Amino acid sequence: MLVRMHLARIVIVDADEEKMSMIVLQEHNGQRAFPILIGIHEAYAIDRRIRGASPPRPMTHDLIDRLLGELDCELEQIVISELRDSTFFAKLVLRRDGRLIEIDARPSDAIAVGAGTETPIYVDDSVLKEVC
Repeated sequence: MLVRMHLARIVIVDADEEKMSMIVLQEHNGQRAFPILIGIHEAYAIDRRIRGASPPRPMTHDLIDRLLGELDCELEQIVISELRDSTFFAKLVLRRDGRLIEIDARPSDAIAVGAGTETPIYVDDSVLKEVC
């Protein structure tokens, strides 16, 4: 079963000696929440796209968004599908010509592509049981 979540927080630590970041996903109408450690560049991309800041040239996640549009694909949802050996796995679920296409992705990249849009984020209940 999939559980609707939302991006509750982005934490970016960019000190001289420590570059670390994470996102926190929280249950849409509930209390469960958990962090996912992500790269600093992905954290900045998510933050930038949420704020609607446009760089002079398209960044990677902007490029993916444009490609999807040009290929007539709609980003239907983001699914955090699995937790294996402390690594989260995600899927971009696309709709094209009425059919669903699932693309394997890192959670940080999937969320960066959907950031700043109404694209829903889901987490498989088995993952929530492991992390919450």
